[in-house]
Amino acid sequence: MYNKRLLGLAPNSKKYIAATVFFQWISLICNISITLSICSLINSAFFNSYLPINIAQRTAVILILCGILRFLTNLFSSKTAYLSAQNTKKFLREKIYAKLTQIGPSYSEHISTSEVVQISTEGVNQLEIYFSQYMPQLFYSLLAPVTLFLVLANICFQAAITLFLCIPLIPLSIIAVQKFAKKLLNKYWTAYTDLGDAFLENLQGMTTLKIYQADEMKHKEMNENAEIFRKITMKVLSLQLNSISIMDLIAFGGASAGIILAILEFSKGTVNLSGAMTIILLSAEFFIPLRLLGSYFHIAMNGMAAADKIFKILDTPIAEKGTVQIENHDITFQNVSFCYENDKKILNNISLKIPQNSFISLVGKSGCGKSTTVGLLKGTLKGYTGSIKIGGKELGNVKEESLMENITLIHHNSYLFQGTVAYNLKMAKPNATDTQMYTALKRANFLEFVENEKGLETHIDEQGSNLSGGQRQRLALARALLHDTPIYIFDEATSNIDAESETYIMETVGELSKTKTVILISHRLANVVNSDSIYVLEKGKIVEQGSHATLMEKHALYAKLFTYQKQLEEYGKGGRQYA
Repeated sequence: MYNKRLLGLAPNSKKYIAATVFFQWISLICNISITLSICSLINSAFFNSYLPINIAQRTAVILILCGILRFLTNLFSSKTAYLSAQNTKKFLREKIYAKLTQIGPSYSEHISTSEVVQISTEGVNQLEIYFSQYMPQLFYSLLAPVTLFLVLANICFQAAITLFLCIPLIPLSIIAVQKFAKKLLNKYWTAYTDLGDAFLENLQGMTTLKIYQADEMKHKEMNENAEIFRKITMKVLSLQLNSISIMDLIAFGGASAGIILAILEFSKGTVNLSGAMTIILLSAEFFIPLRLLGSYFHIAMNGMAAADKIFKILDTPIAEKGTVQIENHDITFQNVSFCYENDKKILNNISLKIPQNSFISLVGKSGCGKSTTVGLLKGTLKGYTGSIKIGGKELGNVKEESLMENITLIHHNSYLFQGTVAYNLKMAKPNATDTQMYTALKRANFLEFVENEKGLETHIDEQGSNLSGGQRQRLALARALLHDTPIYIFDEATSNIDAESETYIMETVGELSKTKTVILISHRLANVVNSDSIYVLEKGKIVEQGSHATLMEKHALYAKLFTYQKQLEEYGKGGRQYA
């Protein structure tokens, strides 16, 4: 089982594999030399009344020299196998990371994050064994029997040819189970990644599961996934044990046939005692390399199944990279459509214009396509039809770096990294001064909290778990302000936070809209009243467009939604006052 493409993934490993095979072969030569010397010594002692000194001395020298050489070759063989493994792991992980970087933020459309992690860790570890153990053993298994045949053919050709002809039976048994094993191991990896996906999802959503007391249901689902994985693992182990038993039968049977022939030839007098003992001692060496190869075969098959997953990532098509820079910031969508699945359109032939330094809002019910629209503009979603232009330049022709330098997206759940306030702020501007960071914090109304703690060295836990929702969002806003791009997109940036934080953030948005292009997505329509233009989406289409006053006069969808929300808020205030 030899895969040229897989070997090509880690080209530097070839020299380590060749070195490993060479050292193993030298070790075999030493073993043959030791066996021949000992058998010659026994033969001399058996047929002579005394042991010749020169033969004893020669045997002792050979034993010492070959013993030292075998120790060194085994040491170097282990070293080169280790270097091959390290090189392979480093190279493959760099390849996967480079590919994901090339794909960009849209990689999650093709593969889940948990699968990437599993393939980059467990999958690469399986391929480490493939390169460091299986591949050297494969070539050594071809070289060792030929070497032994040439040596033993000079002693007893019949025994040598019998042993040699039994050797192909082991590869044939391997090939016989290969097709079935490949299917089984593909199922194994699918079950493994499914279990990993479920585990990560349940771990991330543990709080929600506890709130709704749904953890027991998910516990049962995890048990079912684990049981599927256990059963497929048992099938893999059963296959391994059965195939190893078959290989043992062939190996011991072949060695026995060679030993019997050697004894028969010795009884006829055609082979002396030394030759017969040499065949008996070396007959097992014919089969040990292939027997060991057979035990590595299942590891290799597992590695090959992991390689298929790696190839899936590496073969993911990459959209053609843009080459032009953004020079001005007028944005136009012309007849744009997009679907996540072939039969489900999210955007249906929408057209809109966003002039430079304008304040535009996208509103509508959940699932109408608001976030998809800004996802296309930001470049995190690909595969749309129609035309999207920034400054007259087609979005597909714009360099990704230029897009990142000109557009900042603030989500409702912007990620905060474990570290300090300064560490998180410098994600946006690595060379930012303390003064610049304090200014950004002040603009985001987060400076007072930071000053009451440890300033810029205030510790932030992973995902900002030691901050409230409003504090997390204001720190994310300060980071965005520090990035200082011409276009800002706020995608439900005020969702799930307290009223005070929402007010602070909307004040900052209003201030920002005086000098920047601001695109706001909000379910709370009171936040979009001051927009220069509001686009109302419904079922992937733009059904209304205009200022707040214009849309209220139409008494259509926007006016109904706004009036309904206002009534709910007034009712809520009245209820609180009554309480």
